[in-house]
Amino acid sequence: MAIGLGLDLAAMFWMHQQRANILPHRAATALVTTGPFALSRNPIYLGNTLLVAGAALLLNNPWFLVAALIAAFAVTHLAIQREEAHLATHFGDQWRDYAHRTPRWLIGRRQK
Repeated sequence: MAIGLGLDLAAMFWMHQQRANILPHRAATALVTTGPFALSRNPIYLGNTLLVAGAALLLNNPWFLVAALIAAFAVTHLAIQREEAHLATHFGDQWRDYAHRTPRWLIGRRQK
């Protein structure tokens, strides 16, 4: 849980330092590609997922782990894909270069 919360807070702090809008329903004001964003294109969503997964371990409740996986799947399809389309439109080649070298979560497929 501490890792997830730490990642959330670090990503929010990094966005604040870069003067990037943190509200997902508003337009992007900066493309943050360093700090926690160098490891994952979505460190806040990753942190949230790790926080819930950590709660599953702490509370010995496997349903929290199931919930974390379902939430990660849902946020990918309901938020991340929309946000990435906006970033691609707004930042163009800068976004595409970043997406190519940085995984969406922490591991996995990079964008082509």
